[in-house]
Amino acid sequence: MSPVEMQILATSFAVASRALLWSLPFAIAMAFFLSRPQMPGRIILDGLTHLPVILPPVLVGLVLLIVFGRRGPVGGLLDQMFGIHLAFTTAGAALATAVMTFPLLVRSIRLAFEATDARLLEAAAVLRAGPWDRFLSIALPLAGPGILAGTVTAFAAAMGEFGAVITFAAHIPGQTQTLPLAIYAVLQEPGGEAEAVRLALISFTVAMCGLVAAEFLQRRARKRLAG
Repeated sequence: MSPVEMQILATSFAVASRALLWSLPFAIAMAFFLSRPQMPGRIILDGLTHLPVILPPVLVGLVLLIVFGRRGPVGGLLDQMFGIHLAFTTAGAALATAVMTFPLLVRSIRLAFEATDARLLEAAAVLRAGPWDRFLSIALPLAGPGILAGTVTAFAAAMGEFGAVITFAAHIPGQTQTLPLAIYAVLQEPGGEAEAVRLALISFTVAMCGLVAAEFLQRRARKRLAG
């Protein structure tokens, strides 16, 4: 790959990694709460969690721009108090990607929690294990394979996020120019089809590697738990 393509790939990895790092703890907590049948307001919370999937990605990016822009209620506060700027930055691209991949993470992890035997948690409660003990020692390890597979799958999806990123973080080479944005940019140039195909092949390869890795890690983790 050329140095420019390496830079684009590095930016894509950086954005996707930061997005997962920010969203994974919240996704695990949200998935666990939604997996509990007795959770009050479960339907409403589930609907709010999956809003980024239902809404157009460009609209999600616009909402982020309104809220986290320099004149937005949150963005303005971050600027005045900490000097943090999110819009049109790498951090902003990661935030937009995190919002878009959050429902995918929650869905995958929630299925993993729901697949665990609830009687184990009930038995631990009878033995006077606290909520944190039950979560950390029983629920989380048993859901580990699903969490791992969901994380890798979400990372592959994060590498392909476009609409929310270009709206909130724009297309800035070296900062927010991920693979999808680079493909879109070269398609706007005369004779850029060949470069677009090269970038598309890179994106396809990364996505397939992520899916294969997710399946491999999930099977390996299940074998360890079974052993």
